[in-house]
Amino acid sequence: MSAPHVEWLDELGLGGLPRRQLSGGYRGAVWSLDDRYVLKVGGRPAVEAAVARLVPGIAPEVIAVTEDASVSAFVPGTGVEVLLAELPGTEAREVGLAAGRALARIGEVRLGRPGWFLDGSLRLGEMPGDLAGFVTACLARRHPGWPLTDADLRGLLARAREWAPLVPHGEARLVHSDFNPKNLIAARDGNGWRVTVLDWEFAHSGSPLTDLGNVLRFGDTPFTDGVLEGFGPCPAGWREAARALDLFALADFLTRPPREPLASRLLGVLRTAAATPGPAPRPSGARSAPG
Repeated sequence: MSAPHVEWLDELGLGGLPRRQLSGGYRGAVWSLDDRYVLKVGGRPAVEAAVARLVPGIAPEVIAVTEDASVSAFVPGTGVEVLLAELPGTEAREVGLAAGRALARIGEVRLGRPGWFLDGSLRLGEMPGDLAGFVTACLARRHPGWPLTDADLRGLLARAREWAPLVPHGEARLVHSDFNPKNLIAARDGNGWRVTVLDWEFAHSGSPLTDLGNVLRFGDTPFTDGVLEGFGPCPAGWREAARALDLFALADFLTRPPREPLASRLLGVLRTAAATPGPAPRPSGARSAPG
């Protein structure tokens, strides 16, 4: 923890609290302050604080922010990534059900238009809309640590062109954009499980199917079954659209250094996508239950 952050905690009256660094923090560092507050250094604190106010009870309450750090209320519970390694399938599905309900509430927040949050006022900038162009650009500046073959690259470009018509345009709802077990905290309450969603730095305005694509990135499990049930009905063809939207995120990963153990799992997903023959079916406008 840097000296300026220690001074800031002193100004907030939190400098004397015992501190311990928490796991996670892929793009920064996180500390517990006496299990009462959490200091997060890095990310986009002003944006995350503003988004948290849109979904009270889903995101942790933010107490204070600076240009590069935030202090929020400590959320009791266990990381869902840890829970899923321990719970039987029936319990994992129950946690997923609570997570799906939280995700549905996130997607209920309507915004003015699609776009990337620029600052703490949640002004909207532009988001990439051309899947083929975006994937092409990411592959051109991919990090050399990703062991992709020429066949992999050709396959990913082919999928981007084939799936581009499946990308929904014009939706303007709140999207977390990194909705997966490592960013979820779960605790039991009188009604089963309560899930809190962390790390909103990639949040934007767009299609809620983006978050479902993230949830389903590594395949169907009892947890994902619960998420889909809790989320509720989706448009017909939603799986194909969600998969196409997730290709934006997968391509972006390739521009950064690979980090294990996530990199090996992502590489498997990318190679599966690259080897998938033919275009996915186009979605229709009808609605159906997820599954």
